[in-house]
Amino acid sequence: MRRTSRLLSGTALAVAAAGLAVAPAYAGDTDDTGGLEMFPSSVVPGGRVTVDTAACGEGGTAVGDAGAVGSGTFPLAPGTHGDGTSGQFRVPPSAQPGTYEIVAVCARSGRRVTGDLVVTLTSPRQQVHPHGSVKTGVGGALGHDPVQTAAGVAALAVAAAGGTWLLHRRARGDGI
Repeated sequence: MRRTSRLLSGTALAVAAAGLAVAPAYAGDTDDTGGLEMFPSSVVPGGRVTVDTAACGEGGTAVGDAGAVGSGTFPLAPGTHGDGTSGQFRVPPSAQPGTYEIVAVCARSGRRVTGDLVVTLTSPRQQVHPHGSVKTGVGGALGHDPVQTAAGVAALAVAAAGGTWLLHRRARGDGI
């Protein structure tokens, strides 16, 4: 019984070691030229995106596909700043927020490269300023209008004066 369990344990260890030995060889086959780079990587609907890749080689061309976000295909041509390939497309105004995979296929090699584009409702460049009031139930009912604020202060002053007058009469015994 012990011999069988040792044999099975040894076989399991050998299979696991073989799997680990294969993993580094696969990791070494990864692409050093990268995928698609998006500028900006986060865009609002209606915005323009520039796509760059070095995967197609120097002077290479490609066909990009932004159909996932609703833009269709676009050409990528040799870039002016080195050996990369670049192109542009516009995100449609009807695009929904989310992460979309953009694909390009190199013309010479048929190589497929991908990158992610994030569509958001607010641009990271836009600073969002808070507006409105905090719903705490305390104050803020009249807002920032000076006329309404003055009217509220006057109403409070009349109420305070009337209350003081009534308390004074009661203390003197005149009745209400």
